[in-house]
Amino acid sequence: MKVEQIYTGCLAEAAYYIESAGEVAIVDPLREVAPYIEKAEENGAKIKYVLETHFHADFVSGHIDLAKKTGATIVFGPTAQPGYDAHVATDGEILELGDIKIKVLHTPGHTMESSTFLLITEEGEEKAIFSGDTLFIGDVGRPDLAVKSDLTREDLAGHLFDSLRNKIMTLPDDVIVYPGHGAGSACGKNMSQETTDTLGNQKMYNYALRADMSKEEFVKEVTSGLVEPPQYFPKNAVMNKTGYGSIDQVLEKGITPLDVKQFFDVVERNEALMLDTRAKEDFVKGFIPGSIWIGIDDNFAPWVGALITDLQQPIVFIAAEGREEEVVTRLSRVGYDNALGYLEGGFAAYQEAGKEVDTLQEIDPHEFAELYDTNDNINALDVRKASEYESQHISGILNFPLDFINKNMDKIDRGTEYYLHCQGGYRSVIAASILRTRGFDKLINVRDGFSEIKKSCSKVTEYHEPETML
Repeated sequence: MKVEQIYTGCLAEAAYYIESAGEVAIVDPLREVAPYIEKAEENGAKIKYVLETHFHADFVSGHIDLAKKTGATIVFGPTAQPGYDAHVATDGEILELGDIKIKVLHTPGHTMESSTFLLITEEGEEKAIFSGDTLFIGDVGRPDLAVKSDLTREDLAGHLFDSLRNKIMTLPDDVIVYPGHGAGSACGKNMSQETTDTLGNQKMYNYALRADMSKEEFVKEVTSGLVEPPQYFPKNAVMNKTGYGSIDQVLEKGITPLDVKQFFDVVERNEALMLDTRAKEDFVKGFIPGSIWIGIDDNFAPWVGALITDLQQPIVFIAAEGREEEVVTRLSRVGYDNALGYLEGGFAAYQEAGKEVDTLQEIDPHEFAELYDTNDNINALDVRKASEYESQHISGILNFPLDFINKNMDKIDRGTEYYLHCQGGYRSVIAASILRTRGFDKLINVRDGFSEIKKSCSKVTEYHEPETML
């Protein structure tokens, strides 16, 4: 028997490869399915099942393409109503996989179809659970992401309490917990950096598994500290439920090279968004006017999902050479399937064509700290999450979270000069690039962000442990 966690940091997402006696089950695969197929072929095995713990909201699963390419059966837990061929299992149903068994445990709460898959060894030992978004390390799934549900988040939290107490916590303490996400995912509010643990340890250290916890206490604690989920979450959940186009077609269309003239022809003809994905330092020094920047070298896909409100938005992009397919792949992971090509030759080709170049003004963090300490007329925006801001910030600076920039434009003035900072410098450049396209042209980015500013600024508030990471 072989169990492998396949972790993707950008999405803080864990898929799983389970193999026994030449048969394979893949749990919660990403959109690009070739790696799973190649792994099975290398091991001389055949993919029999694609196990989906629920209709994911934070990414588009690869279950449909994987089933089509391999003949595997897609399996959901009870109450799921997918819009394509799949096996909807009953609670307690046993799936045979080589010499082992996988038992379906219906664990509603995160969503009503949410299920946990219990691995039972050849010897009959209950060995591990693949818990999806029901149980994380240090946390549980948030109960406010169900699509078109008549249930309140308090109702769902109550179901989650029952699922954990009746289906999960009754399992042996040495059962290994393999969750669907780790720290950084917006599917839970305070997950651990660890991505596996034993159930026994979780009973001791996970706040939601306290033995003396009443349902009322659980509901209150699990629903506190939640913020509005990213706008793409319900849209991805619908795609996962109803179906989507082939990843092969998405890639073929998206990695079309475009010379400078073709690039702008596509922009004009399709009202396409120009997305710059290069290194932050390169973008700041020079970029195409009207483009927005979301760097590929960080949490690219979640920020695309949070900030580009239309999943059908035509996109053309600028990328570092050799990373074009990676950009299209990572766009597709969150449902942006309408990339129409990339600028061949990159930004250098644009410059060589003699086109106008825009730049973003920056300031050293310690220079900014000195300026802010001695000048009461400085306007600045802290684009970190509200939870980060409330934990510690610079007095007098407005919290303007990047997550909700599209909703909060009316809170700032186009005629005012603003200094922007985040924690380390990534999000503030994204924010500046978006604001530039909305007519805000008096922007100065504070390089390296709050992590450096606070070392020399006298107006930093006292630190408080954040209640949530959302």
